[in-house]
Amino acid sequence: MSSLEEFGYREELRRSLTTRDLLVYGMIFMVPIAPYGVFGFVWHDAKGMVPLAYLVGLAGMFSTAVSYATMSREFPVAGSVYSYARHGLHEIAGFFAGWLILLDYILVPALLYLMSAAALQPILPHVPAAVWLGGFVAFNATVNVLGVHLTARVNRYLLWIELASLAAFVGAGLWALYGTRVGGGLTLRPIYDPAVFSPSLIAGATSIAVLSFLGFDGISTLAEEHRGAADAVGRATLLALTLIGALFVVQTWIASDLARGMHFTSLATAFYDVADRAGGRWLRLATILVSVLATGVANAMAAQAAVSRILFAMARDGRLPSALARVHPRFRTPYFSTVVVAAVSLAVGLLFGGRIDDLSRVVNFGALCGFVLLHLSVINHCLRRRRSRRWVRHLVLPLLGLAVIGYVLYEMNASAKWLGAAWIAIGSVYYVVLAARSRRPVALDL
Repeated sequence: MSSLEEFGYREELRRSLTTRDLLVYGMIFMVPIAPYGVFGFVWHDAKGMVPLAYLVGLAGMFSTAVSYATMSREFPVAGSVYSYARHGLHEIAGFFAGWLILLDYILVPALLYLMSAAALQPILPHVPAAVWLGGFVAFNATVNVLGVHLTARVNRYLLWIELASLAAFVGAGLWALYGTRVGGGLTLRPIYDPAVFSPSLIAGATSIAVLSFLGFDGISTLAEEHRGAADAVGRATLLALTLIGALFVVQTWIASDLARGMHFTSLATAFYDVADRAGGRWLRLATILVSVLATGVANAMAAQAAVSRILFAMARDGRLPSALARVHPRFRTPYFSTVVVAAVSLAVGLLFGGRIDDLSRVVNFGALCGFVLLHLSVINHCLRRRRSRRWVRHLVLPLLGLAVIGYVLYEMNASAKWLGAAWIAIGSVYYVVLAARSRRPVALDL
């Protein structure tokens, strides 16, 4: 494994994670039951073809995961796509890759807290969402500051709870479809319905569904905290994405057939209505409680850990205020970044309120744009610099990823594009000021 000294860094974070920890972290970050929270929105936009939207998303994300695996081996440092674009493409590209992925990672915890609050609303309607937001933020920030090893241990228990919930829904759903409760069995309409299908329709739905896949990329942020082989991050990334993708397709296929003929009062709680139809009130209540645990605690905790390390990496390189690179002397975690993320998550959660779908699209815009720079980094570094002849891995798959991601971005909601463009504009101004203050020309390492 390459040492950090080769890239001009020193060991500051504690290496305590195994390859299994990385895999669990990736699965927790993506959340095996992620479709619970966004099923209604995808179902509405895809006209019932929810698993098809997830299959398209998986195709695009798999090629992206391969690119992450490639770059994590080339540059085993914290910072994820920021570090990969910086070292593999150009310093400016690195800044904007980090800036764009921050739009994803900084907003994701707030989005997850809002989903959890929405799920709890039918059970405890008199508790304000702000109370849930504050509780989730405080708990997750505390666990992340105390150390990544504690986070990994908590993740293992939470993953088993999520998988048990999913097994209960799949079992009850199949029983309902092939029994007397609903009948009709599984059909092909959720995969392809010729009466309503169009590429733009599925692309628009995929722009929401792809939110469920975001998290496999978070594994790379722990590159300086695992003690495995050089390819451990890459192997965990690909395996986590494949396993989670299969679970997404299975559960949304069953849910889409169960949802035939249903009319939802709220798209944010549509999946829980489907669970009620499959197994009754007990299953509805169980899916709500596990969904809250998965999104408000497990997923948000992983997201907060990831973004704090990206802030740490960018601050260490002088691209963000140096305070964000502070490491706790005892726990050896980027504690200041963690606290900042917690405060931003609370503020964003209060600002967006019930606009979960709008927030999810903005989150996806940042991640997808960051992935575009990742694929370009692979092509530039591996093919142009290293003269690689592995055409499939270093050219074909990155181009495939660029095509899928580009089309989804093109079909994305206009408001998300405008907000994303505004974020890029702010980043451009910030970078110009940063460059002016440094009083040195930017090196063109092409």
